[in-house]
Amino acid sequence: MPRAAPRFWQAGTASRLPGLLRPLAAVYSLGNRLNQRMTAAQDIGVPVLSVGNLVAGGAGKTPTAIAIAQRLVALGRHPHIVSRGYGGRLSSPVRVDLNRHHAADVGDEALLLALAAPTWIGSNRPAAARAAVAAGADCIIADDAHQTYALARRLNLLVVDGGYGFGNGLQLPAGPLRESVEDGLARCNALVVIGPRSVTLPDFGRRPVFNATLEPNAADAVRLRGRRVLAFAGIGRPEKFFTSLQQLGATVVQTATFPDHAPYTPDTVMRLVETAHSLNAIPVTTAKDQVRLPANAHAMVDVLRVSLAFAEPQAFDTYLQKQLPPVQKQAHPRA
Repeated sequence: MPRAAPRFWQAGTASRLPGLLRPLAAVYSLGNRLNQRMTAAQDIGVPVLSVGNLVAGGAGKTPTAIAIAQRLVALGRHPHIVSRGYGGRLSSPVRVDLNRHHAADVGDEALLLALAAPTWIGSNRPAAARAAVAAGADCIIADDAHQTYALARRLNLLVVDGGYGFGNGLQLPAGPLRESVEDGLARCNALVVIGPRSVTLPDFGRRPVFNATLEPNAADAVRLRGRRVLAFAGIGRPEKFFTSLQQLGATVVQTATFPDHAPYTPDTVMRLVETAHSLNAIPVTTAKDQVRLPANAHAMVDVLRVSLAFAEPQAFDTYLQKQLPPVQKQAHPRA
């Protein structure tokens, strides 16, 4: 089970581990390049928009994919989302049913994505995408697919956390990179940079760069402002969540971190709730964590939801429209 990103992956962190792990990183890099060269990209017949990143952990891909789906719907499209369904037990292509599926079935991210657009999961991404097309999709959003070489795509969007960038610039396990920045950017058409750029980012050339921020849900922010909270999360970089709570005015009296995508047992939740009560606080988690809680624990834990807001939404819409063929108007039958 993946854990939170190690501290030595961050840029400027003094540690001998990255140097010691460089040989393994070289093997990882070679394996990735061989996989890319040996995999034939399959065209599924409709435009595919890949939303991915170069680092392991939480860069903001899921909120970005959700925001893009919402914008495409507003533009008259019929997007479906294809996800691997990481953390779920199902592997063959299946459409996510929010009334029937749980995080243990399809993964936590797929449940959030399905709130925005029809979502399919499957280890075979081209097969899942074809199922989506057969169900009426006129375009596909491929979530976390920059390193999914079996799926041909019209547009490759890279998501970058402006406060984290590409970490120490090394590949797994010496650093957070899934592939080199050079290789990843070579297949990139445009970038979405989330949050202020507090770290040095490379030159992206002439590729369009769209700035965005993760905004807390207004109702959640009002409800949590001024409250004492025990914040817990099992995501790639939980410190981002803790900081968000502080910025909206909550008093974070204690934090707890768990492995990324980790399921929560009833005992774990009860310990968190009891600890929070002993601190005169309320337990709060992320939307991604909430869907992994036992059903009867939802009423005991508060949640802070966030959504992606583009700095220039119209410019992003215009860019999307230029990358996609015109919407096909359906002919109306004669009376």
